[in-house]
Amino acid sequence: MGGFFGAVCKRDCVLDVFFGTDYHSHLGTKRAGMAIYDRKDGFQRQIHSIENTPFRTKFDKDISEFHGCSGIGCISDTDPQPLLVRSHLGLYAITTVGIINNAEELVAQYFSDHGHQFMAMSSGKVNSTELAAALINQADDLVSGIRHAQAKIDGSCTMLLLTADGIIAARDALGRLPVLVGQGEDGCCVSFESFAYHKLGYHDAYELGPGEIVKVTPTGWETLSPAGDKMRICAFLWTYYGYPNSNYEGVNVEVMRYRNGEIMARDEVKKGKMPKVDFVAGVPDSGVPHAIGYANRSGKPFARPFVKYTPTWPRSFMPADQKARNQVAKMKQIPVPELIEGKKLLFVDDSIVRGTQLQETVEFLYGSGAEEVHMRSACPPIMYGCKYLNFSRSNSDMELLARRTIQELEGDEGQQHLEEYADSSTDRGQCMLKAISDKLGFSSLGYQSLDGLLEAIGIDRDKICTYCWTGKE
Repeated sequence: MGGFFGAVCKRDCVLDVFFGTDYHSHLGTKRAGMAIYDRKDGFQRQIHSIENTPFRTKFDKDISEFHGCSGIGCISDTDPQPLLVRSHLGLYAITTVGIINNAEELVAQYFSDHGHQFMAMSSGKVNSTELAAALINQADDLVSGIRHAQAKIDGSCTMLLLTADGIIAARDALGRLPVLVGQGEDGCCVSFESFAYHKLGYHDAYELGPGEIVKVTPTGWETLSPAGDKMRICAFLWTYYGYPNSNYEGVNVEVMRYRNGEIMARDEVKKGKMPKVDFVAGVPDSGVPHAIGYANRSGKPFARPFVKYTPTWPRSFMPADQKARNQVAKMKQIPVPELIEGKKLLFVDDSIVRGTQLQETVEFLYGSGAEEVHMRSACPPIMYGCKYLNFSRSNSDMELLARRTIQELEGDEGQQHLEEYADSSTDRGQCMLKAISDKLGFSSLGYQSLDGLLEAIGIDRDKICTYCWTGKE
């Protein structure tokens, strides 16, 4: 995934950009960057790897050298950014979030006109943000260029541009990700997560519509290109990767998760499928509010049968080596024997993608003396890798647990019945649940229905992207 934050003020805004960007650290683990503009000294920029060290540690020394009244920062799960771009449109810094599925095709088109080049990364691929800038630079002005890029890109691309005059923010064409403007006494900011600017003294001022382009200055904001009519905001903002304090389209993340868990429990009770358990628990941290909602509705007590030790390794996927990552994941799980030994436990996970770490968690629980381990997913079975963001993105859909299980059960024929497999009321759906339970050691398995998830979010269903579950755009 990734996230960004920008501020433009009547005073120095370096600390605002530093802390605002740091508050997006949950959205990426690879690289981070900051670009600051000062009217006297121009642009200052720094990019660091955050694979083994948190954002704030890497940039702590830089903030004393940065100075300026406007700036942008990003957390990136992909390419180094923000980039500084010099073109006929002037000098600007740019950062993007999204995926360009047709990148190679766009690069080939760009190369067809001799004299163009890109800086290749070590993989030989082109930096997606540089490609977005190249598309922008094909137009006669920045706004036309952004609209040109939005039209050309297959996937999604939300972006921030820092210029000498302020910040230009553009939400991706179908609004798959949010872009919010905050306003304070001394200036304005633009952010992916709303809670990031609340802590910095800004209040909610404006939320961009799909495809909308706005210019943000110390005194306010203005729309440079209006929003489109069609929106497909990502449902996983609420289910998984959005921070609990944030609101998207007026719906709070934490509140949605409580409601989602309640709906799951309500529907299981109606169907008579509520297992007899001692405790309900959440896994990982983002699964906890779903589990609280489930526990509240079911009447089963909520508990934490194991606690994560995070001071040393705040993220289990930080080490570069897979064996080291697996070992860190195990080291983090500290059991509470009194809540595990001889107990029947029900866990609610925010989602089940590949199932690798979940299987290790179940083995750890049985190894710690659990009698039963029931599993519930707070969303439907993931059938398709995401084409628009980095969530559930994979080299092949067969890396996804549900698709892989269907292939094992029925071969290629099963892939023609994905909708049926996703419905637990059908024979195929029940067969998949049993196969996954047997494979991963669950006493039982259940998925939230798509209707239940959309009910929990509560906005117009036609405005929500559900591609990873349905394959429908």
